[in-house]
Amino acid sequence: MRRAERVLQSVADRVVERPRRVVVACLLVTVLFAPGMAFVETQTGTGQFVDDVPEADALDEVNRRFEPAFDEESQTTQLIQRDTNVLDKAGLVTMLRTQERVEERGSLRVESTRSPASAVAQELDPEAETAEAQREAVESATDAEVRAAVDAAAEDPSFDTLLSDDFRPESREASAAIGVVTHEFPAQADATEVQRGVEDVVERTEGDVVVFGSGIVDDEFESVIFDSLFIVVPAALAAILGLLAYAYRDPFDFALGGVALLMTVVWTVGFTGYAGIPFSDMLIAVPVLLLAIGIDFGIHTVNRYREERAEAGAAPGPAMRTCLRQLVVAYTVIAGTTVIGFLANLASGLEPIREFGIVAGIGILFTLIIFAGFLPAAKLELDRWRETTDLPAFGTRPLGSEDSALGRLLPSLSDLSRPAPAVFLAVVLLLTAGAGVYGAGVDTTFDDEDFLPPSEEPAYVQYLPGPMQPADYTVNARISLLEEKFATGQDDTVTVYVETRMREDHALREQARVERDPPPTFIEEDGRARTTSVRDVVDGYADENPEFDALVDDSSLDEGPPNRNLDRIYAELRDSGYADFTAEYLTDDGRATRIVYEVESDATDAAITADARAVADRYRGDATATGEIVVFQAVADTIFTSAIRSLTAAVGLSAVFLVVLYGLFLGRPTLGAVTLVPVVVSIAALTATMRAFGVPFNALTATILSITIGLGVDYTVHVSHRFHDEYAASGDVDRALERTLRGTGGALTGTMLTTVVGTGVLVLAITPLLGQFGLLTAASIFLAYVASLVVLPPALVVWVAVVDREPRLLWVGRLLTDRGETAPPADTGRESPVDD
Repeated sequence: MRRAERVLQSVADRVVERPRRVVVACLLVTVLFAPGMAFVETQTGTGQFVDDVPEADALDEVNRRFEPAFDEESQTTQLIQRDTNVLDKAGLVTMLRTQERVEERGSLRVESTRSPASAVAQELDPEAETAEAQREAVESATDAEVRAAVDAAAEDPSFDTLLSDDFRPESREASAAIGVVTHEFPAQADATEVQRGVEDVVERTEGDVVVFGSGIVDDEFESVIFDSLFIVVPAALAAILGLLAYAYRDPFDFALGGVALLMTVVWTVGFTGYAGIPFSDMLIAVPVLLLAIGIDFGIHTVNRYREERAEAGAAPGPAMRTCLRQLVVAYTVIAGTTVIGFLANLASGLEPIREFGIVAGIGILFTLIIFAGFLPAAKLELDRWRETTDLPAFGTRPLGSEDSALGRLLPSLSDLSRPAPAVFLAVVLLLTAGAGVYGAGVDTTFDDEDFLPPSEEPAYVQYLPGPMQPADYTVNARISLLEEKFATGQDDTVTVYVETRMREDHALREQARVERDPPPTFIEEDGRARTTSVRDVVDGYADENPEFDALVDDSSLDEGPPNRNLDRIYAELRDSGYADFTAEYLTDDGRATRIVYEVESDATDAAITADARAVADRYRGDATATGEIVVFQAVADTIFTSAIRSLTAAVGLSAVFLVVLYGLFLGRPTLGAVTLVPVVVSIAALTATMRAFGVPFNALTATILSITIGLGVDYTVHVSHRFHDEYAASGDVDRALERTLRGTGGALTGTMLTTVVGTGVLVLAITPLLGQFGLLTAASIFLAYVASLVVLPPALVVWVAVVDREPRLLWVGRLLTDRGETAPPADTGRESPVDD
């Protein structure tokens, strides 16, 4: 026996010798970790993913330098109005009355309100500064006067920026308008509370007006997680507890398993709170993962213990000693390899993914301590106590016992690969390579809507009992409304932020040059990209002011944009009524500008982003493509790149770690490499499944590869380690496979069914992100299970044939048994590979 294995087995012996101390110590640690759960804070939405993304930094700079900042001193709320015509008298009065009611409520700290209706009212009465005075001006005007005022207001180029894209000046009609409420309150004020207050006022006012704002979005981002968990957790618990009850078939063992699972979550969440790591959308995956591995460890411990009690007739102490001496090595290999796999996420460029790796790795270590220490110790104390009482015996047979249907089915799985395991394995590896190539084309997405419930609630929600009913979510529908009515919003534009000296003679000429021959995803008019920039401000003011028009003409040597006197042109713009419009596209110091390009709404984000970056490269200055489309695509690319980088690191490090550990504990390093083969197969199959069913990589599903490695290693180590021990005892490959598939395969079947159903119920979550994650996790667990019981056995046969130099095993083996003969132990003049 190797020294490393003796060390672990001595730890197992201490658990058996001092079970009461182990139980008390674990309970005390639980008491210490429990208060940390109160310190856990939530972090939701897309903002957590954009830190350190250059395109996001550029967008922040654009918002800071060109638009009113949404900060502690000035925050805005949008009033979205729909009507047959928001520009007729009735429509204008509806918006102004809404603005008036909002202004009247002091708790909303309204600094000002504005809308197209305000602009029209001020054409009627330039002295009308408040919404009340503006409403009175419109109400007292005739229909003809209102139409004339709309015509006058429409001459301002910024008038239609708050109107729907169906607005036409000649018809004086639009089906939607946006009113902007600007608030002023201290930093400690709650934006969500204020915007919900605006919503309350609007709901009490006549007219089809709805409220939209960042506070409402943040509120729904946060509440949708808890509403989803409130739906899926009871369903998951019911499924898991029901299947665990069958797996344990003993109320006492069932209770111990449940307590151990609860302790795992308490330790991990408590650590998260103490460490100050926020509970983000990605960390939802951690409890699911810990439950899956905890259930596996628990069922294996009890099942292996029952095998010793039932088949060897051992007393509780010796049975648990034998059980733990075997399993503690497997658990350590599983935990160590899985922790390495999750820590590979530290290579990610996104902080939430790095935090996921840290919390998951720590949680796996806690799972090892609890299920290799607390559960066996508590089980031993319980059974010793039961022997002194008259309590009836409940389930004592292990899963997969010889006389059960499962015990007859599982060993037959090796028939799929015999009598030619090498050929079978070669075919599987070829299919794996094909699946990997196909799966590499899986789509990537990143969007606000991934984190929100769908616009229409799933049908089953209406059948939920009252306490489980989710809140009424409005953000997704209102985002859809904005996209539908205001087609020139961020979803159909990209911004190029250019840092250059805009007073240089070539500045405006360069913008005109870049506009020529736009890429295919950019909207084109007369061979030029359709843009909005400071050049539009110049043209708009020139159309209104003949003197300024003459200045512009004198400042151009030909028919192109002005290439002289730019300093004077900008100064006159800032002194005119176009000052606000100018500030949207030109900084005060004249050292930066932004150009907004309209793009095709049906183009993919990836194509738009690539074209936007190509356009930015055309500028001589320091130009950066940004905007919501570009930022989200950059995050999606980073998520995918991080997933691939983490996957590569995890597989590589896991292979090295398995080889080292199997060398230390068993003296067979090559068995570690063989153990990883089914994990690679399940990863390739999962990515191919994702692409086939149109499930993309996003903020949460990107963690599925790490989970697949973690669960895959968990399942395969159990099989390979049990096979190693059985083969060491018998020297018979077929007998070792049969006992492994029946004993360990039975425990894996209970684990698989429990966790597949338990995680699969996440499809009931009202947010699609959680539903996709649950579906993929269930698929991952099932694929890991199949690979462990179908792919690993022939790999183990090939491994024995190679290390024992017995090529006949590649073609016969079970055939001898099938003919009624017994395959003799390999006799090569060498020790058994387990003792080599």
